Formats: sequence, structure tokens, C-alpha cells
Amino acid sequence: MHYDLIVIGSGPGGYVAAIRASQLGLKTAVVEKESLGGVCLNWGCIPTKALLKSAQVFEYLKHAADYGITVNDYKADFDSIIKRSRHVADGMSKGIQFLFKKNKIDVINGYGKLKAGKKVEVTDESGKTTLYEANHILLATGARSRELPGLKQDGKKVIGYREAMVLPDQPKSMVIVGSGAIGCEFAYFYNSLGTKVTIVEFMPNIVPVEDEDISKQLGRSFKKSGIEIMLESSVESVDTSGDGCQVKVKTKKGEEIISCDIVLSAVGITPNIENIGLEETGVITDKGKVLVNDYYQTNIPGVYAIGDIVKGPALAHVASAEGICCVEKIAGLHVEPINYGNIPGCTYCSPEIASVGMTEKAAKEAGYEIKVGKFPFTASGKAKAAGASEGFVKLF
Repeated sequence: MHYDLIVIGSGPGGYVAAIRASQLGLKTAVVEKESLGGVCLNWGCIPTKALLKSAQVFEYLKHAADYGITVNDYKADFDSIIKRSRHVADGMSKGIQFLFKKNKIDVINGYGKLKAGKKVEVTDESGKTTLYEANHILLATGARSRELPGLKQDGKKVIGYREAMVLPDQPKSMVIVGSGAIGCEFAYFYNSLGTKVTIVEFMPNIVPVEDEDISKQLGRSFKKSGIEIMLESSVESVDTSGDGCQVKVKTKKGEEIISCDIVLSAVGITPNIENIGLEETGVITDKGKVLVNDYYQTNIPGVYAIGDIVKGPALAHVASAEGICCVEKIAGLHVEPINYGNIPGCTYCSPEIASVGMTEKAAKEAGYEIKVGKFPFTASGKAKAAGASEGFVKLF
């Protein structure tokens, strides 16, 4: 039971790292407690995009007349939309199984925990534990939905992103707390299908990590589509004792009570670093993240960490790049550290957001003298022909 590399976690960081390691001749195993592909393939990026595509098709039907097409009878079948999303996710997970088999990667089902002496203890569903050894151990355990003290998730009325993808019935109304990529994508999805959506955001703008002009444009587009946005506001408590939810929101003008069927907590993610053996083996963490060097080596020789549990953008493609960089360094290749100032990010609502590099504010704060150029989509022939002329391109 000895390997060159054991990867704990099979998300976009773990499975990409494992495949690259195998390609480089390392005998590799992956430990996974749920489904191959991790959150991204099963409960994140992929199933979410399937839901968003259904919403987009429904939007096209609603506006078919704008394109010279008459559609008389159409409706959104919420149950079928959810089933399609799950089918897409299941197919992608099976694809990872195929890739692992093709690359001769062993899959160890169970909960992996780091042990001293370059060992991994795996506990299976029956509670049986097995010890494995490796020259190198890569931690890629990902993250989960973050919970606020006053916003505890019960999985039924106050939910996280997982439950939002598999609700048994479409809610008539929903309050979404947080307006990052997760919050905005679900806001677009549910609003498109007819759910009354209210976004509560603590910061002055939605999608606060984006450039301010972009954030304001998305806010205008969302309001135009019927989404209510409460900025510089916070949810103080949620009363779920009745049929629905009574959400107490603190705003600049005072407290306000909002009634809704479902509250979706989309206030970010929490790294999965508990109970994976960090304390027992002496791996150093800081502010909930594992400390690593430029090549993802922890303070313990032979132990590495990538993805959502280390400092940097919590994005699937970032985790994949980190995994490749890490295992190529392990294999003795010449590797350049990742440039985190050159990472693209996307939010797949409508209109979509894509960005790379600094925001205008960050560039000015860094001391750069910049020139800003903007091109509105209203002046783009392609955008006008597609019926998607809201928004702009901004460069500086």
C-alpha cells in the first residue's frame, strides 16, 4: 500500500494533479469520501451551469417575439430542470472515473486523514480504517458553504448552494444573502423562472470583488429584470417558525422584515481543514488556510496543499493550475510559480461578467497612472444582433 503520491480530494485541484502525476510516472492514488470530481463537478461549477443554461433557454422563449419567432405554449418544468442538471453532473463524475482508469490511478473510497510519517488513514463507510503510505501527500480537500452566526442553515428553509440545486419545488420568493458569483448566479436562475428574488449585500455594490463600473452595471441589469437589491445591509436573524421565513434585515434606514419561502446563504465558503490531521502532524495554518510556499509545500516535508484550503482565489481553474505546478515540481521539472495577478474570473449570470487583472480602484491604489477605455455593447453589431446589448468592455 505504498504510493509515490496520494491525493486527498478529487475536485478540480485533486483530480488534475493526480492525472498529471500519473502522466509523469508517479504511482498515484486519490482518496475521495463522496463522488469523484468534488464540489465543482457535483455541486458547483458544472450543475450550476446546467441550471443557468435552462434559465437562458427559458429567457429566449419569453423573448422569442423579439427575434421574429412566435411561441404560444411554453413553461418551465422545475423538476425536469433539476433532473437535467443532476444528469449532467453525474456524467462528468463518470468521466473522471474513466480518466482515472485510463491513467492507472487508484481510487480509495473513504475519509482521508493525514498521519505522521507520510501516511494517510482512510476510514470507509463501515468505519474500517486502512493505513496507506506515500512519498508525497497532496491535500486538496476543498471548501463548503460558509455559515454566519445569525444565519444557521437547516437545509430546508435556510439553505446553502447544495440545497439550492435540488429543491423539490420552485419557491415563490427567495432572499439571497451575499452577491458574489454564487449569489448572483442563483439570483439570475431563480428570477428567470419566476421566483421573486431579493439580494441582501453587506457591501456598497453587488459582486464586490469586481470593478465598480461592472458591479453597478450588473445591478442595473438585475433591477431591470425584477430582482430587488438591498446594499449596505445585513441579515440579523431569520424566523422559520411559520410556513415561510421572516428575515430581519438591518439597513442604513433601520430594520426591515422581509417575508419569503427560502433564504439562500451565499456569503462565501469555508476551507475544509478540520479533522484532516493538520494539528496532529504539525502542519501550520493561518486564518483558516494552510500555509504553503510557491510550489505548495507545507512546513512538513512531503506534505502539500492546493485549492480552496490555501491562500488565493477559490476558483476551479486556479486549483487545477496549482495541482499541475505542484506535481511537476515534485517530479523534478522546471516550474515557474503561478502569477496570481493574471487569473481570469467569471460570473455566469446574465449579463455575464468576465475579468482579469486589477480593478481600476486597485490599480490606482497601487500607484499606477492609467488610461481607461470603454466600448459599449450597444455599439457592437454582434451584440445588437444577438439581442444582448447591455454592458461594455473596459480596459486600462
